[in-house]
Amino acid sequence: MVLASACTTLQNGTAAPSPTDSVTTPAPQLPGAGVPGVAIPIDTTQFQRRPCTTLTDAQIAELLGPATQPKPEDIGNFGVGCSWHPTSATQAAVSVIYATKNQRGLTAIYEQKGTTFPLFIPMDPIDGYPAVAYGQADLRAKGKCAIALGTSDQEIVDVSIALSEGKIDKRDPCAAARDVTATVLNNLRTR
Repeated sequence: MVLASACTTLQNGTAAPSPTDSVTTPAPQLPGAGVPGVAIPIDTTQFQRRPCTTLTDAQIAELLGPATQPKPEDIGNFGVGCSWHPTSATQAAVSVIYATKNQRGLTAIYEQKGTTFPLFIPMDPIDGYPAVAYGQADLRAKGKCAIALGTSDQEIVDVSIALSEGKIDKRDPCAAARDVTATVLNNLRTR
């Protein structure tokens, strides 16, 4: 979002604010129009600090095989996360990202439907929490899918998966991502 402020005079090369600069624009109402709200917010702070604890070693071993190592990630303007890739040569992967920067929750995803995110598929809520599959490109034919899960009206957790080559065309990657997202949600609420 770009904010512009007007300046009325220049003194010694310094901008002087106009009288309207002290007026603040009210924050947009969250969730936005048509965006499902989150009835019971989840505090994800402990997982934001240590995103690689979102999924247990046993859960990752079941998803990707043994000896899969977590890799913490700082996703710049988006947030923090963790990705897991098996040591074998395969594209299979799981990534969990906490969108800590935008503070607009699912509203930020819905506002970009059809533009930044041509792939946009609202999903049935996962145990009461709203979710949407989305992407800058539709990579389902390549076995990849990302799901944004609303954990509050201000925050989302992004769960992305890539199927192993042997499962492409045999399993819907968004259904697989939904299953992983359900596991993540359960961990967020119980740990």
